[in-house]
Parts: sequence; C-alpha cells; structure tokens
Amino acid sequence: MSPVTAPEVVLLLLAPAIGSFLGVLADRLPRGEDVLVQRSACRSCGARLGGRDLIPVLSFALSRGCCRHCGAALPAWLLYVEILATGAAVLALAAGGAWGTVLLSCLFLWLLIALAAADLLWFRLPDSLTAVLLAAALAMAWPEGLAAACLGAGMGAGSFWLIRAGYWHLRGREGLGLGDVKLMAGLGAFAGPYDLPLLVLLAAAGGLA
Repeated sequence: MSPVTAPEVVLLLLAPAIGSFLGVLADRLPRGEDVLVQRSACRSCGARLGGRDLIPVLSFALSRGCCRHCGAALPAWLLYVEILATGAAVLALAAGGAWGTVLLSCLFLWLLIALAAADLLWFRLPDSLTAVLLAAALAMAWPEGLAAACLGAGMGAGSFWLIRAGYWHLRGREGLGLGDVKLMAGLGAFAGPYDLPLLVLLAAAGGLA
C-alpha cells in the first residue's frame, strides 16, 4: 500500500469544507438565493455566523447541533453532507488514476450529493448543478469515450423525457419533472449507452426498497 501523499492529505482536509459549500448550494439554489456573496446566518434568529460557527464537522459537534445565539437546532443534514463529501473524496482517491481523473471524480460525486440533498429538501434539482454534472461527466469521458458519453446522455435524457410526455398524455398532469430529465443527461453520460439500463434498474430498485 503506497503512503498517503501531501496532495491527497490536502484534498481530504478540504473535503469537509467543500461539503459545507455543497450544503449552501442545496439550501440556497432552490430558494433563488445568492450562494457566493450572501453571509451565512441562522435561519431561526437571523444572526450572522462567524468563523467559529463555520468549521466543518467540528463546529456542529462543539455546539451540540444548536445555534449559539438562539439555541435553535441546526439541520443535521448539513453535518451529513460534510461527512459524505469527505467519503466521496476517499472513494475518488481509492479509485486512483491521474490527478485530473481524481478531481473530476470528486466533482462528480460532490455534485450528486448536492443534488440529492436539494431533491430531498425541496423536491427540486437546480439547473446549474445538473449542467455542471453533465459537463463533468463529459470531461471524464474525454477524449476516447466522448462519443459514447454523448450517446448515453441523449439516451438518458431522451428516455426520461418520453416517460414524462407519456405520463402527461395519459394522466393530464406532470408525473416527472424536467429536473429529472436533465439529471439523466449527466448520469447517462457517465454510464454510457450500455450501462445506462443497469443504472436505471439499480436506481428503481433502490427507490422501491
């Protein structure tokens, strides 16, 4: 087993902070709020959060999951996203490859975490996140697998668009959001045309479970 290198340590140390930013994306993008300039604040009392309140994982643990200004409970999912982002970095490093491949794998997994959180919280998949997911999947396939990735993206988005249109035709109401169609473009590009059916089958089985 090769020793852990300095860049790998830096990535693992940065991963919880990136997870914290993913939480910001999942919380603010569906609300239409700014994600770059707007200061972090308690949703209950409106108090601005300082540096001591924003240390990933550690601040949540030291405050026992409560705002130090008003005592309101902090959303536990924020902590979970930070932990999952760190786990995603571990998985990307374990998969190996060139540093560009590792970073793209991290980006892809981090985007999936943010999208899952936004979907669970708001039942929405922000367009900006699904667009970057597609771009990351295509970059991962460049250059040899780009054609297969594009075909997979078209098949993924096209099949779900047909399901959406068919449900509307039969029931006269929306049964599948466009966010799901756009998400499948990124997932289809990642899986490719041959593994896409297996991916959809596993997702359906997981949903039923």
